[in-house]
Amino acid sequence: YVELKESGGGSVQAGGSLRLSCAGFGFTFDDFDMEWWRQAPGRECERIVRYRRGEYIKTGDSLKGRFTISQDNDKNTMYLHLNNLTPDDTAKYYCASDVLPTGADPASQCDALDGWGQGTQVTVAS
Repeated sequence: YVELKESGGGSVQAGGSLRLSCAGFGFTFDDFDMEWWRQAPGRECERIVRYRRGEYIKTGDSLKGRFTISQDNDKNTMYLHLNNLTPDDTAKYYCASDVLPTGADPASQCDALDGWGQGTQVTVAS
C-alpha cells in the first residue's frame, strides 16, 4: 500500500522553529514529486513547495525564505524545516505526492488530504 503520514506539529512561540516530518510508505521519495500544503482557519489552501531530489520546483510566497526541505532516504522521510514562525503561520500542514494524487483542484487539496486523515497542526503564539 502507499501512504503518507505527517508528524511534528505543535505549539511554538513567534520567532520559533519547527520540523515537520512526512514519512512515506510503499514508494521511494526520489521517484516522485513531493509537496507540502497548508490551510489556516478561514483561509484558502496553499501550496508551500513542490520538491524532488533537492530541487525546489515551485515555491509559494507566504513562507519563502523561512523554510527548507531535507530528506532521509534510509527512513523514506521528508522534513519541512520552518523558521521564524509568526502567528499567521498557524495552520494545518499536509504532505502530498504525485504517487498518491487526490484528484482535487488546488483550492480543495487540503480538504482532500484532511479527508484521508492526513495533516499535522502548527500553532504559533504571539
